[in-house]
Amino acid sequence: MTGDRTPGPTSLAARSPFELRVGLGDGIPEQTVREALASGDMGFLHSYTTGSTVDGPGVRVVAWTTGCMWRCLYCHNPDTWTVSNGIPVSVERAADELRKYRPGLKAMAGGFTLSGGEPLLQHRFAAKLLAAAKKMGIHTTIETNGFLGERLTDGELDTIDLVMLGLKTWDPQRHKALTGQEIGPTLEFARRLAARRKPIWVRFVLAPGLTDDVHDMARSAEFAASLGTVERVEVLPFHQMGRFKWERLGLEYTLGDAEPPTPAAVEQACAVWRAAGLEAS
Repeated sequence: MTGDRTPGPTSLAARSPFELRVGLGDGIPEQTVREALASGDMGFLHSYTTGSTVDGPGVRVVAWTTGCMWRCLYCHNPDTWTVSNGIPVSVERAADELRKYRPGLKAMAGGFTLSGGEPLLQHRFAAKLLAAAKKMGIHTTIETNGFLGERLTDGELDTIDLVMLGLKTWDPQRHKALTGQEIGPTLEFARRLAARRKPIWVRFVLAPGLTDDVHDMARSAEFAASLGTVERVEVLPFHQMGRFKWERLGLEYTLGDAEPPTPAAVEQACAVWRAAGLEAS
């Protein structure tokens, strides 16, 4: 794929989403930020990364938004929690950046994925950028925790080809302790997607001691299977690649001694989802 990949202090291109980026929107008046979020004419992006093969079908360009209302204990990008850490970008600039990659994406059966952070915290910008991508004939995916899914109209959902939905854990108390938020809105959004026959890929982070309870996983799997539109489940092993960000940002990181799950544990987790009739890997 072609396009400017030269990193810089205000470049949208990043070598990876693990690149620490902070304060890129500092100095923008709070009123301007509020107006931008309300209109969607401007958004705040951590970065664009290209060549991804793990964020949807084919080869993807991924835009990572800033701003998230969840505080997942294992989050590997806590620099995306704060909107002002992102680069202020107009819809036009974001779409122009994506347009550079359109020929390559079509040739490699790929597309565009909007991730975060939580992209629906900037739902007006997200809707406009996804619509622009769809107008270019590019396959569109959004990766979301679904908590703010009701912000999208049915028409806006129609511009999204695939939803990658994060299901963290089933038990309400465990979910609140892990993310800081209730599970209900996520489940309601999943049901709404299913009612509209929208394809879903479930993303599930396997974190020992946090999300590896077999009975809890089985409940999540039963729910996902009941939707009828879940095409696959991605079991993502917990890792420590984002630990340095917590430390650099002065955040308390409680999982410093946590070990990634073993291959056997990952396979056991996949088996739980498969037992519900879902494809899991």
